[in-house]
Amino acid sequence: MVMVVSRQGRQLQRYSNTGSRLVVGCIPYKFNHGEELDKSVEVLVISSPKGNGLLFPKGGWETDETIKEAVSREAMEEAGVQGNIERKLGKWKYKSRTYDAYYEGIMFPLNVTEELGDWPEMQTRERKWVTVAEAKEGCQRPWMKEALERLEERLSNSTKHTTPPAAT
Repeated sequence: MVMVVSRQGRQLQRYSNTGSRLVVGCIPYKFNHGEELDKSVEVLVISSPKGNGLLFPKGGWETDETIKEAVSREAMEEAGVQGNIERKLGKWKYKSRTYDAYYEGIMFPLNVTEELGDWPEMQTRERKWVTVAEAKEGCQRPWMKEALERLEERLSNSTKHTTPPAAT
């Protein structure tokens, strides 16, 4: 297997018309069939390279890729997962904790189909499957928590429509 290296640098970075850096990310999730909804959905969180808190994969959207290619790349580089990118959860503006800059973060659900054994940032990040409730509790960024709540609501609504009625 050829090991892919994470992209570095900001030469191809996209910016909004207001000058904010555009970042894209995802909430990787999977279903554990046979469980109640609050336990049947698990989300994948990753550690920050600096170790402060749990995050979802995200990073810069570059000029040589589509938004979905950027989301897929970030999920593979940071969390070592691949899957189906679903309809956008939303867009949030937030201040960087590292730089004196504002970012616009665009988040998507990623229904995980493959978990890789090796991935580019496996030496600097840990990944962990947790329940939605655990992810909400550990989520330190309000905009990521809001994205998670939107995913939870969307999945809850979709399972209501796909669950057969109980026999009487």
